[in-house]
Amino acid sequence: MILEKRLQAFEEVCRKEGLKMTHQRLEIYKELLNSHDHPTVEKLYQRLLPKLPTISIDTIYRTLTTLEQHGLVVRVQSQESQARFEGKMEEHHHAICKKCGKITDFYWEFPEEADLPDEILNWGKIFRKNITLHGLCAQCSQG
Repeated sequence: MILEKRLQAFEEVCRKEGLKMTHQRLEIYKELLNSHDHPTVEKLYQRLLPKLPTISIDTIYRTLTTLEQHGLVVRVQSQESQARFEGKMEEHHHAICKKCGKITDFYWEFPEEADLPDEILNWGKIFRKNITLHGLCAQCSQG
């Protein structure tokens, strides 16, 4: 049900923004929606290749850049050199393991409800509050 709603919203935004609804674009977006590991472009490429044997890494990069510009996907900032992406657009935060790179989503109402510090109040318009925690996951901290 949630997937269907996201796909409907995706199609509406594409139509509204004049983006063609190509088979490759749709498959890239679906794969991202079904991924919970915040994949890199290379991981998406490996997963999509069996379904789309003619797809290229460049096509995935360009598609994700376009989708990001239109607010359909989010680039997750990590300490790795490769960008990671997600299709989950509802407000949430991330915990990133410094050792294995695993990104875990978590929900926390405090940042959304908290007032901003005085020094940032006149900065401009804030669209999103996001917290990223960096540390060691339970598995890596045991080893």
